[in-house]
Amino acid sequence: MQKFTELKDVNDRDLVGYGANPPKFSWPNGAKIALSFVVNYEEGGENTPVNGDSSSEVFLNETPGGQPRPARDMNMETQYEYGSRSGVHRLQSMFDNLGFHFTCFAVGRAVEFNPSAVAAMDRAGHEVCSHNYRWIDYGNPKMTTDVEVQHCRKTVEAIKGATGRPPRGWYTGRIGKNSREVVVQQYRQMGLELLYDSDAYNDDLPYWVKVGAKEHLVIPYTLDQNDMKFCVPPGFSSPDGFFTYLKDAFDVLYAEGEQGTPKMMSIGLHCRIAGKPGRAAALKRFLDYVKSKDHVWVATREEIAKFWRKEFPVQ
Repeated sequence: MQKFTELKDVNDRDLVGYGANPPKFSWPNGAKIALSFVVNYEEGGENTPVNGDSSSEVFLNETPGGQPRPARDMNMETQYEYGSRSGVHRLQSMFDNLGFHFTCFAVGRAVEFNPSAVAAMDRAGHEVCSHNYRWIDYGNPKMTTDVEVQHCRKTVEAIKGATGRPPRGWYTGRIGKNSREVVVQQYRQMGLELLYDSDAYNDDLPYWVKVGAKEHLVIPYTLDQNDMKFCVPPGFSSPDGFFTYLKDAFDVLYAEGEQGTPKMMSIGLHCRIAGKPGRAAALKRFLDYVKSKDHVWVATREEIAKFWRKEFPVQ
């Protein structure tokens, strides 16, 4: 027992969470589930010599299993470009037609390449959240704190330039051990309000953690209810598998809400993945299924953060 306690202290891990007794509450208007759609806008922020990287991108594309190249990989770059040229508009149109709002995880460098796409999402009422400045591995041992600080500030400026205001939520993705602390500290130094971050996958509800001397809200994200599973093994081999998985997850969480323990469901989408016509068709079937249900709160992560801060404020 003593060794276990020491290990937990060193790693600062919480393996208990809410346990078997999650908080009792009601989502707005008595909703049984809070549904958070996330559209990842990353195109242009991936690894490429264009961005000064030593090699090309190999992750989350239509031809998985490739090796990094020391020169530009034009096939890879154009695969990514599909997301910013076509996919993002298809996804936004689908949500706008149904009156659903999503959260956009926007990579700062991608915003710099195509600010109009992000501005359009903002004008339509979707939340623009930071996905850091680059779509790279911030857990790389070569990544320095100085670079993370620089990237944090550049991302805020890029999103502010496109939308007129800084992001109030954050998701780095492939984080380092100090990434959360860096972001929280920089927001405090810039005098900005950071409502939440989503760099965790460990719960179906938001929760508070301590960063420095203050409490900080975490709204967990997902890697399973995520179209990235089309591009990594084991994953979805067909759009029908994607739809079925989303529907089953929704049904389980909705039933738990009916039994008095409401939960949150996150769904991750990528412009170059779910934005493709064949996969967009499966997403549309799920959106229509959600629309047919009563007592569902389709909310941005900022809306969920504001609700949680009001209902479960820091004590």
